[in-house]
Amino acid sequence: MDLARARRNVAVLVLAQAILGAQMSVIFIVGGLAGQILSPHPCLVTLPLSMIILGSTLSARPLARFMQARGRQAGFLLAVAAGGLGAAVAAAGLWLGSFGLFMVGSTLTGIYMSAQGFYRFAATDTAPEDYAPKAISLVMAGGLAAAIIGPALVRMTSDLTAVPFLATYLAVIGLNLAGPVLFAFLDIPKPPAPVAGAPAGRPMGQILRTPAIAVAMICGMVSYALMNLVMTSTPLAVVGCGYDTADAANIVSAHVLAMFAPSFVTGHLIARFGAETIVGLGLAILAAAGAVALSGLELEQFFIALILLGIGWNFGYIGATTMLTRAHAPEERGRVQGMNDFVVFGGVFLASLSSGGLMNCSGGSIVAGWNAVNLAMLPFLVLAGGALIWLVMRPRPA
Repeated sequence: MDLARARRNVAVLVLAQAILGAQMSVIFIVGGLAGQILSPHPCLVTLPLSMIILGSTLSARPLARFMQARGRQAGFLLAVAAGGLGAAVAAAGLWLGSFGLFMVGSTLTGIYMSAQGFYRFAATDTAPEDYAPKAISLVMAGGLAAAIIGPALVRMTSDLTAVPFLATYLAVIGLNLAGPVLFAFLDIPKPPAPVAGAPAGRPMGQILRTPAIAVAMICGMVSYALMNLVMTSTPLAVVGCGYDTADAANIVSAHVLAMFAPSFVTGHLIARFGAETIVGLGLAILAAAGAVALSGLELEQFFIALILLGIGWNFGYIGATTMLTRAHAPEERGRVQGMNDFVVFGGVFLASLSSGGLMNCSGGSIVAGWNAVNLAMLPFLVLAGGALIWLVMRPRPA
C-alpha cells in the first residue's frame, strides 16, 4: 500500500463526492415536490425518490461484481453515464407531464447513487490500514461542498422554466459530464484475476453469520434508512407548514452539511474510541433528532432536527462501514461490499417508500404525518442498538 497513491485517490474521490454527489441533494430536495405535481395520488408523491433507492438497491451487487472484474474507474464511469441519462429521462417526464417516465429516470439515477456509495470503499483500496478510517472520513467530507452546490443549484434553477424543476434536472446532466474528467485521475489497479488455488473466501451464508459483519450491516442500514425516512418527508413538511421552497432547500442544505462536516473528525474518533462506540453515539443522536422533530413545527425545530439527523447518520454510517471493512478478507471484498449495500439500500428503499405514505396518508394533517414519520424511527433504533450491545457484550474468541 502506497500512502502517496492513497492520498491522490482520496483527493479524486473527494472531488467526485463534492461535484457529482451534489446531484443527490438536488434530487432529494426537488424529487418529492416534482412528484407532488405529477403524481396521480397524494400517497405516491415520494415514489420517485423510492425508485432511486430501488435502482440503487438492485444495482449494488451487479456493480460490485463489475468493479471486481473491470476496476473502480470503469464502474464509476458507467454510473455517471446512468446518472446523466436518468436526469435526461426525468426532465422528459417533467416536460411531458408523465409520472411513469419521471419514475424511470429516477430509477436510472439510482445506479449513480449506488456507485457513490462505493466511493468510501474505493478510498481504502490503496490505503494502509491505519489510514483507512481517515480515508473514508475524508471522502465523506466531500459532501460538504455537495451540500452547498446542490441547494444552490435548486435555488438558481427551480423557477427558470415554465415547467417547474425542468432546468434543475438539466443542470444535473451537466454535473455528470464532469465524471469522465475526474475519474481519469483515479489510480486504483484492477483486482487481479483469480488464479488456481488462490483463497476464494467464505461462502456468503458463513460471511453473513459473522457477528461483526451482521451487526455492521444492521447498523449501517438503520442509520441510512432512518436518515432517508425523515429527509424524504422534510421538504413536504416544510412547504406544507406554509414555508417556501427556499426554506426547504436551506434546511436540507444544513442537513447535508451536518451529514458530512463531522467527517473531518469521525476517523480520528473511531481510531481513539472504537467503531462500535461511535456507531452507538450515532444511534443516540438519531433518537435525539426524532425527539426534536416531535416537539414542534417551527422553522428552528426543522433546522435542529435535520442537523442532528445528519450528524447521527455520519457517526452511524461511517462507523458501520469501518466495522465492515475490518471483518472480511481481501478476496471477499466485492461480495461483502455488494451484499452490504444491497441490504443497506434495501432498507433505505423501504424507508423511502414508507415516508410518503406516513407523511400524506396518516392522520390527514401535516402535524399527524410528520409525527408518524418520526415515531417510526423508534423500533429500528431499538433493533440496531440492541444488536450493537449484543456484539460488544458477547464473549470474544480466544
